[in-house]
Amino acid sequence: MSSTSLWERFRTHLVRYEELGFFMDISRMRFSDDFFASHSAAVDKAFAAMDALEKGAIANPDEGRMVGHYWLRSPELTPDPALRQAIDETNTKIAAFASKIHTEGKFTDLLIVGIGGSALGPQFIADALGTADDKLRIHFFDNTDPDGMDRVVADLGKNLVSTLVVVISKSGGTKETRNGMLEARAAFERAGLPFASNFVAVTGEGSELDKVAVAEGWLERFPMWDWVGGRTSVMSAVGLLPMALQGLDVPRYLAGAAAMDAKTRVHSLAKNAAMKLALMWLFAGNGRGAKDMVILPYKDRLMLFSKYLQQLVMESLGKELDLDGKVVNQGIAVYGNKGSTDQHAYVQQLRDGVNNFFATFIEVRQGRTTTPFEVEPGVTASDYLQGFLRGTRKALYENNRDSITLSVAEVNAFTVGALVALYERAVGFYATLVNVNAYHQPGVEAGKKAAAEVLKLQLAVTAALPSADSLESLAIEVNADIEAVFHVVHHLACNTTDSVLRSKAAAFVSAI
Repeated sequence: MSSTSLWERFRTHLVRYEELGFFMDISRMRFSDDFFASHSAAVDKAFAAMDALEKGAIANPDEGRMVGHYWLRSPELTPDPALRQAIDETNTKIAAFASKIHTEGKFTDLLIVGIGGSALGPQFIADALGTADDKLRIHFFDNTDPDGMDRVVADLGKNLVSTLVVVISKSGGTKETRNGMLEARAAFERAGLPFASNFVAVTGEGSELDKVAVAEGWLERFPMWDWVGGRTSVMSAVGLLPMALQGLDVPRYLAGAAAMDAKTRVHSLAKNAAMKLALMWLFAGNGRGAKDMVILPYKDRLMLFSKYLQQLVMESLGKELDLDGKVVNQGIAVYGNKGSTDQHAYVQQLRDGVNNFFATFIEVRQGRTTTPFEVEPGVTASDYLQGFLRGTRKALYENNRDSITLSVAEVNAFTVGALVALYERAVGFYATLVNVNAYHQPGVEAGKKAAAEVLKLQLAVTAALPSADSLESLAIEVNADIEAVFHVVHHLACNTTDSVLRSKAAAFVSAI
C-alpha cells in the first residue's frame, strides 16, 4: 500500500476526541473495506446489549446479577435511586476519611492487602499517578507468598507502627487475602503493636471480613457491591480509597472515565473508539482469539497497564462455553511491558518470528513536565522515545504485522480514567460480538476448589505420615493419587517445622 493510500486510510479511520486529548489509529490493521459493513448487525446487537446493561438488565445470567461498574463514575445513570445514594455516600465517606487521615498525620505508609482486581487496579493506578509527594507511601500484599510478604514488612521496618492496612475482599473468603490479613496482623503482634486501629476493610456487608472487622473494632469499613466485579472494581472503594489515601486526584480520574463512557456510548461506529477497538480484536483473531494482544505503552508510568489488562481481558473473555452453552473456548491472550524496553526484549520476535499477535502502541505525547534536556544537539530522550515508537510500528507493518495506536496527551488522573473506561467498554462489546458472558469466572472458581482439595489432602498426609513405611502405603492410607501425595510430601520436606516429619518426608522423596 502506498504512503498516500495509507494516509487516506489513517484519516478515514482515525477516532479523535479532541476534548479528551485522545486519538485512536487503526489504519495499520489490514481489515477490508467492507469489514465494518459486514458486521453491522452484530454491532447493533452489541450496542443494544450495552444499553440494557447500563439500564440495569441482568447481564450476568449465571448469578442473576446486574453489572454496574459504569455507574461508579456516573451515579446518575443507576436504575435505582438507592444505588446512586450508596455510590455518592461511599465516595463522600472516602474523601472525608482520607482527609482525616492526612490531617491527623498518624500514618506514613499504606499497605493494601488483596489479590486479582483488588490489587492489580490499585497497583496500576499507584504506579501511573504516584509521585514522591504522595501523602502515604504505598505497598502491597498481593499474593500468599510468605517470602514476598516478609519483604514488604522488612521494607516497612520501623514505619510499621504508622502503616494503615487496607484489606480488600468482597466475600472475605478469598484465602490469599485472608492469609495476607493474618500475616499483617501477626507482623503487628510480633512488633508488640495493637493492630485494630490501623486496619480498614473494603468488603461486602455481612461478609466474613466484615464480621471480623466489626468484632475486632477496626478503624473503618467501606462497601463492595455484588453488582461490581473484581476486575472492574477500580472505580469503587477498591481503587478510590487507595487513591484518596495516596493523595491522588480521584474526581479527575472519575471524570476521565465518565467522559470516555459518554463518547463510547454513542451508537456510531465511526465515532465510537471502544466499538472499533473491539472489532479490531475480532478481526485480528478471526473471532476466536487466534492472535495475542501485545500492549506496548511507550511510557514508564503505564508499564503495569498490560498486567491490569491481562485480568480485565482474559478473565472476562476466556470462556469455555458461550451464552448458548456451546463449547467455544474463547479468549484473547494479553502480554506486554513498555517501550522502548521491549525493543531490547521481544520485539525481535514480533518483527521476524511467528505472526501470532497484534500490537497496541500507546503514545503519551508529553515527554516530561520538567525542563527539557538535550542528549545530543536538538534531540531529547523524549524524541528518541517517539522515534522508537514510530519506527517499531513501521517495521512491524512492513513485515505484515498489524497494530493499533492509542495516543493521549499526558499521563494524569483524567487520561488514566479514560483508558480504563475505554478497555472496560471494549471488553463488554467484544463479549457480545462473540456471545460470551464477560462477567463471570467459572475457571477461577474451579481452581479455588481444586486448591482446597490439595490442602485437605495435606492435612491427611501430615496425620498419616508418621506411621507410613513408604510413599505407596501412604497413598493407600489416605486414599489418594500417589503423585498428588508425593507433591504434598515434597512440600512438607521443605517447609514443616516438625523435624521428625521433615526427616521422614525427605526420605520418601529421596526414595523415588
